Amino acid sequence: MPAEGHGPGAPALDHWIAGAATPPLSGGRVDDVDPATGEVLARIARGDADDVERAVVAARAALAGPWGRATVEERARVLEAAAAGLEARADALARLESEDTGKPIALARAMDVPRAVANLRFFAGAIRHDETPCHRTDGRALNYTLRRPLGVVGLVTPWNLPLYLLTWKVGPALALGNAVVAKPSELTPRTAGVLAEVLAEAGLPPGALNVVHGLGPEAGQALVEHPDVKALSFTGGTATGARVAATAAPRFKKLSLELGGKNPTLVFADADLEAALDGTVRAGFTNQGQVCLCGSRVLVERAVYADFVDALVARVRALRVGDPRDPEVQLGALVSAGHRDKVEGYLRLAREEGGRVLCGGERPTDLSARVARGAFLTPAVVADLGPACRTVQEEIFGPVVTVHPFEGEAEALALANGVRYGLSASLWTRDLARAHRVAAALEAGMVWVNTWLLRDLRTPFGGLKDSGVGREGGRWSLDFFSDAQNVCVALEGAGPPPAPTA
Repeated sequence: MPAEGHGPGAPALDHWIAGAATPPLSGGRVDDVDPATGEVLARIARGDADDVERAVVAARAALAGPWGRATVEERARVLEAAAAGLEARADALARLESEDTGKPIALARAMDVPRAVANLRFFAGAIRHDETPCHRTDGRALNYTLRRPLGVVGLVTPWNLPLYLLTWKVGPALALGNAVVAKPSELTPRTAGVLAEVLAEAGLPPGALNVVHGLGPEAGQALVEHPDVKALSFTGGTATGARVAATAAPRFKKLSLELGGKNPTLVFADADLEAALDGTVRAGFTNQGQVCLCGSRVLVERAVYADFVDALVARVRALRVGDPRDPEVQLGALVSAGHRDKVEGYLRLAREEGGRVLCGGERPTDLSARVARGAFLTPAVVADLGPACRTVQEEIFGPVVTVHPFEGEAEALALANGVRYGLSASLWTRDLARAHRVAAALEAGMVWVNTWLLRDLRTPFGGLKDSGVGREGGRWSLDFFSDAQNVCVALEGAGPPPAPTA
């Protein structure tokens, strides 16, 4: 999609290093393009290893200064003040997020910004109320555990939920007293800059949070390779995650990798089918299907398959696609023209593999003039594909679901588990025993029963198989962003310890 609008005159978006906007040392810039209009929104800094080095130096300086001595209460207060700052800017942040990603502004207002606020508030409370173990050992000693910050940590976040996922990582990293170098997606960079400014206003010392913009192979790779970055939390594609792991592992960095998904929605004949339809549509097409947790494979018990699919197609056809500024729009633009091309390629592949596109998969022709050249695609439902087809096996990350009949639990589980991913699943049934039985047998890090994306921030988030390594959320995030140190104190009069046996 050719750029238009601001063009070379678009405002510059610099790095945030040592508490200030900082131009790239190379002078290089990358266009940030509104996928709904083709307008160049900003010229963002194209960071490289030199910029990452500056950010790491600033982070180390923060740890050597007041931030390294900040108490739990001081850190929690910074996060709470920043949450209030984001909340006060909610409308502006929703607009920025909508323009950068192409998502409906209504979705950004309802989901992205409130969740970002909630993330910071949650981890402010989590660090205040954290408890670590204490053990009395045979009356001879008292063992207690301390959390130690790791030092400088790197965060790499994706384009689909930019502020939402950045705060999900920044919150616990700062709560534990680390200093952060964050690398947001170059496609959706602007809310990261706002977050840095808001945290500075909240009292975060310079260097405790640094944001380096740029491309993955340049800025991102340099961050992964840097010897002073002690841990990396990465959310993104499985192929990129494998490269991150291969780079980081020989350097003995802590890694948390939240990667791709090809998640099943299982609908049994005894389910509340109206609720299941609502949940299936929401799981398949929220954020244009660009959520790692989206249910892109819809598995329906054969007894209700035909009627369910007919009703599903009717609901999907009724989804309103259009200008993200329109509060009534349900699906906006995909994140880029290139990504739309990728999704269209999978729809062509589906037809080649024998699939029938029951609805959607087209570029809408009734768009307003403002967004007529945007990266829009109508939501698609595809039937008649076998479980081994590439369209069924590979993550599309767009507004496309495939539908498949099954007979009984055994076949449902074989289909659901028959991919290399294992991030999430949802199942719909009124049978409580079946719900527990099937949930336990699903190869997924997260399973929803009779709902989808109902999140409790205390619970572990992460996947199995090629969907990632590690867990974040609640105490799992606190564990990841800290090292545990055991202290053993001999009790007076306990005598010498017994002779070692090994």
